[in-house]
Amino acid sequence: MNYRHAFHAGNHADVLKHYVLSRLIALLSRKEAPFAYLDSHAGIGLYDLRGDQASRTGEWLQGIARLWQATDVPDPLLDYLEVIRG
Repeated sequence: MNYRHAFHAGNHADVLKHYVLSRLIALLSRKEAPFAYLDSHAGIGLYDLRGDQASRTGEWLQGIARLWQATDVPDPLLDYLEVIRG
């Protein structure tokens, strides 16, 4: 199987994964004890959602695009959205 994340970046599963990860890191950072995080599947880390590959599937339109425009979201999502919108 040949998987290229650029075709699926920003889809609903990607949003859920990044939100859960960001919440875990935020909660872990409340503790005084240090922690380490290693992402073994990060890929290139930055994807052009209007680029050729992401445009072919348009999956991001039902994922992160819906959150970008959302105005009424639960409080736990606000930190995540602040980073994403930036």
